[in-house]
Amino acid sequence: MFDYMTLRLIWWAILGVLLIGFAVMDGFDLGVAMLHPFVAKTDTQRRVVLNTIGPVWEGNQVWFILAGGATFAAWPYVYSVSFSGFYLAMMLVLVGLILRPVAISFRSKTNSAVWRETWDWLFFISGVLPSLLFGIAFGNLFVGTPFYFDPTLRVVYEGDIFGLLNPFSLLCGLVSLALLLMQGAAWLNVKADGEVAVNARRLGRRAAITLVILITVAGGWLSFGVDGYLVTSQLDPTGPSNPLLKTVVNVPGAWITNYKLYPWSIAAPILAYLGAIFMIIMALARKHRASLVASSVSVAAIVLMAGFSLFPFLMPSSSHPEQSLTVWDASSSEMTLGLMLVATVFFLPIILAYTCWVYRVLRGVVTETAILSGNDHYY
Repeated sequence: MFDYMTLRLIWWAILGVLLIGFAVMDGFDLGVAMLHPFVAKTDTQRRVVLNTIGPVWEGNQVWFILAGGATFAAWPYVYSVSFSGFYLAMMLVLVGLILRPVAISFRSKTNSAVWRETWDWLFFISGVLPSLLFGIAFGNLFVGTPFYFDPTLRVVYEGDIFGLLNPFSLLCGLVSLALLLMQGAAWLNVKADGEVAVNARRLGRRAAITLVILITVAGGWLSFGVDGYLVTSQLDPTGPSNPLLKTVVNVPGAWITNYKLYPWSIAAPILAYLGAIFMIIMALARKHRASLVASSVSVAAIVLMAGFSLFPFLMPSSSHPEQSLTVWDASSSEMTLGLMLVATVFFLPIILAYTCWVYRVLRGVVTETAILSGNDHYY
């Protein structure tokens, strides 16, 4: 149906779609967790916040599982390097993701104020930890990570978790925090009312303004202060997946090359800015659904910015740049990509249709009155 080059591009795009799905859908779950102690002051208000995501967070997290599965199946070298090199960071992410359901489920098991306060702060940590680490991980893709392959293509990672905490990656972590705080606030504007919604609007505006400032700083730093990577040899887009067959140089300004080659890609940073700005405007106008859409556009655009800037790189190597992983030499076989594409074309629409149906059934605002009456609200 498609040649090898096209299949690789399709799976690069599918991975991007899955990451965008995770950032948008589970992004507001993470944002709500971070906002939880600050938008809700009473126990009832905190239950309101929990019930805005209680019925949907599990389904939202599926996007992360799908992205991990797609990486494992379509980009095995990337999976190998990231899950071995970032092992401890991945474990910390999992700790955060595990804390979320435990905190939601255990919080109301007893009426003790100390008990509930403890689980509330653990719920907060379940939002901060993954959000920060996901941003740091993306930042390290631009800086490069220290790995190489031996002659038998076994990966050797030369860094540690402290090496991931470089200044630019920490800045990207702050971008991620501001981004998901904005998304969480936009979600609470739609799903909550009263004081919770008022506080969410106030904090959401601050998060959006902070995001605009941070992506401006990050964009300037990426353009002029972070050396990027360029492939200097001729790559065969239909050739074998062998990351040892190219030459790569590390040069200033390389990460903005694609915006010069493909001017249409400048739409991504423009949408990132406009989404954050319109999120503020729509929130002030009390058009909450439009505010959530604008915030989601900004989230998606920032993921697109990362993908466009890095292309064709998937994971650059700082210690051995010539062994960096690219779209053209890190994929599974042509047959594997083709068979998986057939399955994806069949199952992904089913997942999307089911997700839309769930959100339609669970539409509506969570109110304090409903929480106190116990009508259809579990947490």
